[in-house]
Amino acid sequence: MAPPRNVVKIAVQMPDAIPQLIQLDQAKPLAAVLKEVCDAWSLVHSERYALQFADGHRSYITENNRTEIKNGSILCLSTAPDLEAERLLGGLQSGSRERRREALQHLVLLAPDVTFAQEVISRDGLQRLGTIIEDGDDLGEVLTLALRAFLELMEHGMVSWETLSIPFVRKVVCYVNMNLMDASVQPLALRLLESVTLSSPALGQLVKSEVPLDRLLVHLQVMNQQLQTKAMALLTALLQGANPAERKHMLGYLWQRNLRQFIYKNIIHSATPLGDEMAHHLYVLQALMLGLLEPRMRTPLDPYSQEQREQLQALRQAAFESEGESLGTGLSADRRRSLCAREFRKLGFSNSNPAQDLERVPPGLLALDNMLYFSRHAPSAYSRLVLENSSREDKHECPFAQSSIQLTVLLCELLRVGEPCSETAQDFSPMFFGQDQSFHELFCVSIQLLNKTWKEMRATQEDFDKVMQVVREQLARTLALKPSSLELFRTKVNALPYGEVLRLRQTERLHQEGTLAPPILELREKLKPELMGLIRQQRLLRLCEGTLFRKISSRRRQDKLWFCCLSPNHKVLQYGDVEESASPPTVESLPEQREEDGTGVRVSHLPSRDHPLCGAPLGPSGQPGLLPAVAVADIKALLTGKDCPHVREKGSGKQNKDLYELAFSISYDHGEAEAYLNFIAPSKREMG
Repeated sequence: MAPPRNVVKIAVQMPDAIPQLIQLDQAKPLAAVLKEVCDAWSLVHSERYALQFADGHRSYITENNRTEIKNGSILCLSTAPDLEAERLLGGLQSGSRERRREALQHLVLLAPDVTFAQEVISRDGLQRLGTIIEDGDDLGEVLTLALRAFLELMEHGMVSWETLSIPFVRKVVCYVNMNLMDASVQPLALRLLESVTLSSPALGQLVKSEVPLDRLLVHLQVMNQQLQTKAMALLTALLQGANPAERKHMLGYLWQRNLRQFIYKNIIHSATPLGDEMAHHLYVLQALMLGLLEPRMRTPLDPYSQEQREQLQALRQAAFESEGESLGTGLSADRRRSLCAREFRKLGFSNSNPAQDLERVPPGLLALDNMLYFSRHAPSAYSRLVLENSSREDKHECPFAQSSIQLTVLLCELLRVGEPCSETAQDFSPMFFGQDQSFHELFCVSIQLLNKTWKEMRATQEDFDKVMQVVREQLARTLALKPSSLELFRTKVNALPYGEVLRLRQTERLHQEGTLAPPILELREKLKPELMGLIRQQRLLRLCEGTLFRKISSRRRQDKLWFCCLSPNHKVLQYGDVEESASPPTVESLPEQREEDGTGVRVSHLPSRDHPLCGAPLGPSGQPGLLPAVAVADIKALLTGKDCPHVREKGSGKQNKDLYELAFSISYDHGEAEAYLNFIAPSKREMG
């Protein structure tokens, strides 16, 4: 008989005692359960004991978490948390270094448990640990254990980091700044300062003023992954706590000290795999780097700014004026303005006054920055792209300025420029640490991709949004691959043309619909023979019904019709001329043809349906009527498009392009020679 649902079978163990196998009734008070366990081992004062999980963090069992006990759980009987906290805190005040060390070891082991932590904190345990850290009498294992226990207790959030004293924080800063320090102490000290900086603005300013950036760079360059991770954590915490101007200055200084290059070579491409925590801090650092673009992204162009007007003119001149050429030499002011307006429109602005296009926020001035960077750092590609599109007259030109503005918005969205940092995200892009000006360089690659995709889609201005959707997908898919360099990004994104995007969309849609699920594929394979048989039967019926085709004369006239069908016995193709506007005829109504003597040409004829062989009616003379026909057994090949002889004879002029798409021919043996039956399909649908 199965036990009730609220009863679990568990084991309880105690040192130097035989384990108990009991059925724990979850409805029974925990104090009563403890009493029964103690009685079984003849222990008095059950209130001095508690149950703990034997594995993991050895959490104490309380009324709040007892539901975590499952069938087969192993518990152990131990000292109650209040008594254990009292004992260990007493050990911290012992004059014996060994006893203090043992007490700290037990504190570190039990501190993650919230029940035990409450008991320690309520007995001023944090203050006692703080005294050990501030005194710094032992800079080795004792200090390491004290820092670990202190951090574990603070992580429960029962005490605010803002309550820490300035002398205490300064002492921890000293441990970070010391040169000769135990390798296990500094990562813990850095972790503590990170928490202080993120939680207390006032103490964060103290940390910022006391810990030089150069000191953090020293820690980052030590080949100790734990120390590197904690130094990066404090660095990102300090950057997050700074105002925008301070952050820009700090990042500028770090970049001058080659932090970006060091991260790229020695952390991202280290032989040691990157940990999740370091990946998160690199994500935060990348977000803060890109966040420097936000002010430009939020600032519209000022039409009264002389500097910005000059930048726009430089953009125009780089595209349309040769080096050293003076704009409008000898032209009137009105003529010069008219010329400028026309060239700005050629550049792809929707207004003759480009300031109106750049008033949109976002992307504001960031779009202008991107266009200027492209024109100055890739002048050949810039001129080629602009002139190629500005000289087109077939409505397929890609407007450079409008595309740049929208592409800048798209990149800001994909890279979450200006958005708050996630507390858990790890999706940084290694290529952003691979070179300077990574955002502008990414734009240079992306604008050329956009132009390439525009041409692949044969887009017009009406297709602008569709093109941007495809480009978004190309960029998002490639960024998700986390290419390690911009060149690798360029290679991968250019290997994802419009046709491949369509194929991926189709595949993903089929997966979402379950069409490619294994059970569906298995069923499809089972049904395939039957379905193929039905398709074959339907196609044969359609061939037997026949189709009307137009004859194309040498003058491209299509005023005559002819009819072709498969015989009921599926052995021959029968055909013949019919009158204009006639409905599809029956085989019997097709004109009969006889062999012509003396011409040297023999036309294949087969008996009509009333011949004894086929069931066709006899002619007036009692002889079977003969129809033009091709035996299926004589057919050699099916030709399409330009391979057809009747299209090949008409040349390759532009006017014959529609014929290529509709033409097909049947090649068959006619005596010792090869003959053709040539067709022009009524429509592309029929051709398909």
